[in-house]
Amino acid sequence: MTRYASRIASLAAALGLWQLLTSRDVDLWLRFSQFPTVTDVARAFAGRLTGPDYWTDLTDSLTRILTGFLLAAVLGVAAGVLVARSRLAGDLLGPLLEVVRPIPAIALVPVAILLFPSNEQGIVFITFTAAFFPVLVSTRHAVRALTPVWEEAVRTMGGGRWRILGSVVLPGALPGVFGGLSVGIGVSWICVISAEMISGQYGVGYRTWQDYTVVDYPGVFVGMVTIGVLGWLTSTAVELLGRRLTRWLPRTSYVPGGRTPRRVRGAASGIPASPTTKENVPHDQLV
Repeated sequence: MTRYASRIASLAAALGLWQLLTSRDVDLWLRFSQFPTVTDVARAFAGRLTGPDYWTDLTDSLTRILTGFLLAAVLGVAAGVLVARSRLAGDLLGPLLEVVRPIPAIALVPVAILLFPSNEQGIVFITFTAAFFPVLVSTRHAVRALTPVWEEAVRTMGGGRWRILGSVVLPGALPGVFGGLSVGIGVSWICVISAEMISGQYGVGYRTWQDYTVVDYPGVFVGMVTIGVLGWLTSTAVELLGRRLTRWLPRTSYVPGGRTPRRVRGAASGIPASPTTKENVPHDQLV
């Protein structure tokens, strides 16, 4: 409860400082007099919630994000495993992926406009591209970092290639995969909003840009707050899913005050919280 209270207090303090600086038109080096106040944004937000356009924009942006992100999750994991496990795939696909990867996804908007017959498909493509490479790179590194002993143990017990993939590679790479997914969902929001601003019809990014062009600054901040909340919710959902799928991993709980963190056992890890070793057994109990 103390941690939740601290988080709420920090958010309330930030909003209070925003309201104070904007209501008093403070202009030192930053021009807060140009900003709308918190109450102005709250009134604009309440007005948007009662209209149909806000919910249409919300639905369109979420549909684009989820479609592109799910495609990137499936294809990114598959490509990462393939490149990490196959030397031939690494030689054929690796150079092409490494050349395309540094290109910002938002720079592909002209390509998407020329390539796809509709703006909707182009925006999904931008979202897919933004999430694909973080997932690919994280999966590739996670697979390559696996201990070879696990694979050898499965081979010793008669397991084949698919058994190794399902029992060793995918479970062992899950923490790294979900790290890439967490990064990918955030980058996807950045790129889908930018793509909607440039070539979208409806969507949170499109509406935010329209508010800017008509100098409706409270409406711009409504869009920014909406993007922030949606990004936080989707990132939290990915993190919670990752924790549930990797609940067998041993975890450590944070102990304040600089003390050593306590080891917490996973659901099926079987790792003791404080293993008994020769070093921590009293001398008079040693045989």
